[in-house]
Amino acid sequence: MKRARQAGRRKRTEVIGDAVKEYIARHGLSPGDRLPQESELIEALGASKGTIREALRGLEAQGLIQTRTGPGGGAFISEVSDDRAMEMLGNYFFFKPPTIHDIYEVRKALWPALVTSLDGVLDDEAFTRLEAVTSYYDHPPASLEEERTQRIKELEFHLVLVDYCPNPLLALMCRFPIRLLMSMTVCQRIYDQPYPELRQRGYHYQRQLIDALRRRDNTEARRIVSDHMQAAQTLMEAREALLEKTFFKADGGSDSDLSREYLALTGYAGGTDAK
Repeated sequence: MKRARQAGRRKRTEVIGDAVKEYIARHGLSPGDRLPQESELIEALGASKGTIREALRGLEAQGLIQTRTGPGGGAFISEVSDDRAMEMLGNYFFFKPPTIHDIYEVRKALWPALVTSLDGVLDDEAFTRLEAVTSYYDHPPASLEEERTQRIKELEFHLVLVDYCPNPLLALMCRFPIRLLMSMTVCQRIYDQPYPELRQRGYHYQRQLIDALRRRDNTEARRIVSDHMQAAQTLMEAREALLEKTFFKADGGSDSDLSREYLALTGYAGGTDAK
Protein backbone atom coordinates (compact mmCIF):
# COMPACT_ATOMS: atom_id res chain seq x y z
CA MET A 1 0.00 0.00 0.00
CA LYS A 2 1.38 3.39 -1.01
CA ARG A 3 2.14 5.85 1.73
CA ALA A 4 0.10 9.03 1.66
CA ARG A 5 1.96 12.05 0.39
CA GLN A 6 3.50 13.82 3.35
CA ALA A 7 1.72 16.94 4.54
CA GLY A 8 3.44 20.00 3.14
CA ARG A 9 5.24 18.07 0.37
CA ARG A 10 4.38 19.65 -2.95
CA LYS A 11 3.94 18.09 -6.36
CA ARG A 12 6.48 18.92 -9.04
CA THR A 13 3.79 20.59 -11.15
CA GLU A 14 2.91 22.94 -8.27
CA VAL A 15 6.56 23.95 -7.94
CA ILE A 16 6.78 24.58 -11.67
CA GLY A 17 3.53 26.57 -11.56
CA ASP A 18 4.99 28.83 -8.88
CA ALA A 19 8.15 29.21 -10.96
CA VAL A 20 6.04 30.41 -13.88
CA LYS A 21 4.29 32.92 -11.58
CA GLU A 22 7.71 34.14 -10.42
CA TYR A 23 8.77 34.51 -14.06
CA ILE A 24 5.66 36.61 -14.77
CA ALA A 25 6.33 38.87 -11.79
CA ARG A 26 10.08 39.18 -12.44
CA HIS A 27 9.56 40.18 -16.06
CA GLY A 28 6.68 42.53 -15.29
CA LEU A 29 4.27 40.75 -17.63
CA SER A 30 0.69 42.05 -17.79
CA PRO A 31 -2.65 40.58 -18.90
CA GLY A 32 -2.46 39.90 -22.63
CA ASP A 33 1.31 39.34 -22.68
CA ARG A 34 2.54 36.04 -23.99
CA LEU A 35 4.53 33.48 -22.03
CA PRO A 36 7.68 32.01 -23.57
CA GLN A 37 7.24 29.07 -25.91
CA GLU A 38 6.95 25.63 -24.34
CA SER A 39 10.48 24.69 -25.42
CA GLU A 40 11.89 27.78 -23.66
CA LEU A 41 10.04 26.94 -20.45
CA ILE A 42 11.32 23.36 -20.55
CA GLU A 43 14.89 24.59 -20.84
CA ALA A 44 14.55 27.46 -18.34
CA LEU A 45 12.78 25.42 -15.65
CA GLY A 46 14.46 22.05 -16.21
CA ALA A 47 11.17 20.21 -16.44
CA SER A 48 9.71 17.72 -18.87
CA LYS A 49 7.15 18.65 -21.50
CA GLY A 50 4.42 16.77 -19.60
CA THR A 51 5.20 18.57 -16.34
CA ILE A 52 5.21 21.98 -18.04
CA ARG A 53 1.88 21.30 -19.72
CA GLU A 54 0.27 20.06 -16.51
CA ALA A 55 1.55 23.11 -14.63
CA LEU A 56 0.14 25.44 -17.29
CA ARG A 57 -3.21 23.64 -17.14
CA GLY A 58 -3.24 24.27 -13.40
CA LEU A 59 -2.54 27.98 -13.91
CA GLU A 60 -5.27 28.13 -16.54
CA ALA A 61 -7.73 26.52 -14.10
CA GLN A 62 -6.81 29.25 -11.62
CA GLY A 63 -7.54 31.89 -14.27
CA LEU A 64 -3.97 33.21 -14.42
CA ILE A 65 -3.28 32.24 -18.02
CA GLN A 66 -5.22 31.50 -21.18
CA THR A 67 -4.07 29.11 -23.88
CA ARG A 68 -4.86 29.67 -27.53
CA THR A 69 -4.39 27.23 -30.39
CA GLY A 70 -3.54 27.79 -34.01
CA PRO A 71 -1.27 30.39 -35.61
CA GLY A 72 -0.16 32.94 -33.06
CA GLY A 73 -1.33 30.66 -30.28
CA GLY A 74 0.35 29.85 -26.99
CA ALA A 75 -0.07 30.74 -23.33
CA PHE A 76 -1.08 34.32 -22.47
CA ILE A 77 -1.32 36.13 -19.15
CA SER A 78 -4.90 36.56 -18.00
CA GLU A 79 -6.31 38.74 -15.23
CA VAL A 80 -8.39 36.76 -12.74
CA SER A 81 -11.94 38.07 -13.01
CA ASP A 82 -14.18 38.84 -10.05
CA ASP A 83 -16.50 36.03 -11.11
CA ARG A 84 -13.61 33.54 -11.14
CA ALA A 85 -12.36 34.68 -7.74
CA MET A 86 -15.88 34.41 -6.28
CA GLU A 87 -16.27 30.94 -7.80
CA MET A 88 -13.04 29.73 -6.21
CA LEU A 89 -14.03 31.18 -2.82
CA GLY A 90 -17.43 29.56 -3.21
CA ASN A 91 -15.77 26.19 -3.70
CA TYR A 92 -13.94 26.64 -0.40
CA PHE A 93 -17.29 27.00 1.39
CA PHE A 94 -19.03 24.25 -0.61
CA PHE A 95 -19.16 21.78 2.29
CA LYS A 96 -19.37 24.37 5.08
CA PRO A 97 -21.66 27.10 3.79
CA PRO A 98 -22.06 30.19 5.98
CA THR A 99 -25.49 31.06 7.34
CA ILE A 100 -27.38 34.31 6.82
CA HIS A 101 -26.34 35.20 10.36
CA ASP A 102 -22.67 34.59 9.50
CA ILE A 103 -22.90 36.76 6.40
CA TYR A 104 -24.46 39.73 8.14
CA GLU A 105 -22.09 39.54 11.09
CA VAL A 106 -19.27 39.98 8.55
CA ARG A 107 -21.09 42.73 6.69
CA LYS A 108 -21.73 44.65 9.93
CA ALA A 109 -17.99 44.55 10.63
CA LEU A 110 -16.82 45.47 7.12
CA TRP A 111 -19.31 47.97 5.73
CA PRO A 112 -18.33 50.91 7.96
CA ALA A 113 -14.73 50.40 6.81
CA LEU A 114 -15.93 50.26 3.20
CA VAL A 115 -17.75 53.61 3.31
CA THR A 116 -14.78 55.17 5.12
CA SER A 117 -12.52 54.09 2.25
CA LEU A 118 -14.87 55.84 -0.21
CA ASP A 119 -14.47 59.29 1.35
CA GLY A 120 -13.50 61.64 -1.47
CA VAL A 121 -13.30 58.78 -3.98
CA LEU A 122 -16.79 58.83 -5.49
CA ASP A 123 -17.20 61.09 -8.52
CA ASP A 124 -20.24 62.17 -10.55
CA GLU A 125 -20.15 58.97 -12.57
CA ALA A 126 -20.25 56.89 -9.38
CA PHE A 127 -23.26 58.75 -8.03
CA THR A 128 -24.99 58.43 -11.41
CA ARG A 129 -24.48 54.65 -11.25
CA LEU A 130 -25.84 54.49 -7.70
CA GLU A 131 -28.90 56.58 -8.63
CA ALA A 132 -29.54 54.38 -11.67
CA VAL A 133 -29.54 51.22 -9.58
CA THR A 134 -31.95 52.62 -6.97
CA SER A 135 -34.41 53.57 -9.72
CA TYR A 136 -35.19 49.85 -10.11
CA TYR A 137 -36.73 49.64 -6.63
CA ASP A 138 -37.96 53.13 -5.79
CA HIS A 139 -41.53 51.90 -6.32
CA PRO A 140 -43.63 48.87 -5.32
CA PRO A 141 -43.24 45.93 -7.73
CA ALA A 142 -46.05 45.11 -10.15
CA SER A 143 -45.24 41.39 -10.10
CA LEU A 144 -43.26 38.79 -8.22
CA GLU A 145 -40.76 38.70 -11.08
CA GLU A 146 -40.17 42.44 -10.71
CA GLU A 147 -39.74 41.97 -6.98
CA ARG A 148 -37.02 39.37 -7.58
CA THR A 149 -35.28 41.82 -9.90
CA GLN A 150 -35.53 44.54 -7.27
CA ARG A 151 -33.89 42.30 -4.66
CA ILE A 152 -30.90 41.65 -6.90
CA LYS A 153 -30.63 45.34 -7.78
CA GLU A 154 -30.60 46.24 -4.08
CA LEU A 155 -27.55 44.00 -3.70
CA GLU A 156 -25.98 45.42 -6.87
CA PHE A 157 -26.09 48.84 -5.22
CA HIS A 158 -23.50 47.55 -2.77
CA LEU A 159 -21.44 46.01 -5.57
CA VAL A 160 -21.22 49.46 -7.17
CA LEU A 161 -19.81 50.84 -3.93
CA VAL A 162 -17.29 48.01 -3.80
CA ASP A 163 -16.19 48.82 -7.36
CA TYR A 164 -14.83 52.15 -6.09
CA CYS A 165 -13.09 50.81 -2.99
CA PRO A 166 -9.38 51.72 -3.28
CA ASN A 167 -8.33 48.83 -1.02
CA PRO A 168 -8.39 45.64 -3.16
CA LEU A 169 -8.38 43.31 -0.16
CA LEU A 170 -11.27 45.11 1.53
CA ALA A 171 -13.12 45.14 -1.79
CA LEU A 172 -12.75 41.37 -2.16
CA MET A 173 -13.87 40.78 1.42
CA CYS A 174 -16.96 42.96 0.90
CA ARG A 175 -17.84 41.56 -2.51
CA PHE A 176 -17.97 37.91 -1.50
CA PRO A 177 -20.80 38.19 1.09
CA ILE A 178 -22.92 40.01 -1.50
CA ARG A 179 -22.36 37.25 -4.04
CA LEU A 180 -23.34 34.70 -1.39
CA LEU A 181 -26.61 36.54 -0.76
CA MET A 182 -27.27 36.48 -4.51
CA SER A 183 -26.65 32.75 -4.88
CA MET A 184 -27.41 30.88 -1.65
CA THR A 185 -30.44 28.61 -1.82
CA VAL A 186 -32.00 29.95 1.38
CA CYS A 187 -31.69 33.51 0.05
CA GLN A 188 -33.27 32.48 -3.25
CA ARG A 189 -36.20 31.06 -1.29
CA ILE A 190 -36.57 34.36 0.55
CA TYR A 191 -36.37 36.37 -2.68
CA ASP A 192 -38.99 34.14 -4.29
CA GLN A 193 -41.64 35.39 -1.83
CA PRO A 194 -43.22 38.84 -1.48
CA TYR A 195 -41.44 40.90 1.16
CA PRO A 196 -42.34 44.62 0.82
CA GLU A 197 -40.55 45.69 4.00
CA LEU A 198 -37.19 44.42 2.78
CA ARG A 199 -37.34 46.67 -0.30
CA GLN A 200 -38.71 49.65 1.62
CA ARG A 201 -36.04 49.49 4.31
CA GLY A 202 -33.26 48.93 1.78
CA TYR A 203 -34.30 51.86 -0.38
CA HIS A 204 -34.67 54.14 2.65
CA TYR A 205 -31.17 53.42 3.94
CA GLN A 206 -29.55 53.59 0.52
CA ARG A 207 -31.05 57.00 -0.25
CA GLN A 208 -29.74 58.24 3.10
CA LEU A 209 -26.33 56.79 2.34
CA ILE A 210 -26.09 58.48 -1.05
CA ASP A 211 -26.89 61.83 0.55
CA ALA A 212 -24.28 61.32 3.29
CA LEU A 213 -21.63 60.28 0.77
CA ARG A 214 -22.37 63.34 -1.37
CA ARG A 215 -21.87 65.55 1.70
CA ARG A 216 -18.76 63.57 2.62
CA ASP A 217 -20.22 63.08 6.07
CA ASN A 218 -18.26 59.98 6.97
CA THR A 219 -19.62 59.67 10.50
CA GLU A 220 -23.20 59.70 9.24
CA ALA A 221 -22.38 57.29 6.40
CA ARG A 222 -20.91 54.80 8.87
CA ARG A 223 -23.98 55.08 11.11
CA ILE A 224 -26.32 54.52 8.18
CA VAL A 225 -24.60 51.38 6.92
CA SER A 226 -24.39 49.99 10.45
CA ASP A 227 -28.12 50.52 10.93
CA HIS A 228 -28.82 49.16 7.45
CA MET A 229 -26.87 45.95 8.00
CA GLN A 230 -28.53 45.35 11.38
CA ALA A 231 -32.01 45.95 9.95
CA ALA A 232 -31.34 43.73 6.94
CA GLN A 233 -30.03 40.96 9.18
CA THR A 234 -33.14 41.12 11.36
CA LEU A 235 -35.48 40.99 8.37
CA MET A 236 -33.61 38.21 6.56
CA GLU A 237 -33.31 36.03 9.65
CA ALA A 238 -36.99 36.55 10.46
CA ARG A 239 -37.98 35.49 6.95
CA GLU A 240 -35.63 32.54 7.09
CA ALA A 241 -37.28 31.38 10.31
CA LEU A 242 -40.75 31.82 8.81
CA LEU A 243 -39.86 29.81 5.72
CA GLU A 244 -38.43 27.02 7.86
CA LYS A 245 -41.60 27.01 9.94
CA THR A 246 -43.70 26.96 6.77
CA PHE A 247 -41.64 24.09 5.38
CA PHE A 248 -42.18 21.93 8.45
CA LYS A 249 -45.90 22.71 8.58
CA ALA A 250 -46.28 21.92 4.90
CA ASP A 251 -44.44 18.66 5.43
CA GLY A 252 -47.06 17.77 8.03
CA GLY A 253 -49.72 18.62 5.48
CA SER A 254 -52.53 19.30 7.93
CA ASP A 255 -52.33 22.91 9.13
CA SER A 256 -54.99 25.03 7.44
CA ASP A 257 -53.53 28.15 9.03
CA LEU A 258 -50.28 27.65 7.18
CA SER A 259 -50.78 30.43 4.65
CA ARG A 260 -52.07 33.16 6.98
CA GLU A 261 -48.64 34.48 7.96
CA TYR A 262 -47.50 34.31 4.36
CA LEU A 263 -50.55 35.98 2.85
CA ALA A 264 -50.21 38.86 5.29
CA LEU A 265 -47.02 39.78 3.47
CA THR A 266 -48.57 40.12 0.02
CA GLY A 267 -50.23 43.51 0.51
CA TYR A 268 -48.07 45.06 -2.20
CA ALA A 269 -50.17 43.33 -4.88
CA GLY A 270 -52.71 46.10 -4.91
CA GLY A 271 -50.03 48.64 -5.77
CA THR A 272 -49.87 50.26 -2.32
CA ASP A 273 -46.61 50.85 -0.52
CA ALA A 274 -46.81 50.68 3.25
CA LYS A 275 -44.82 53.34 5.04
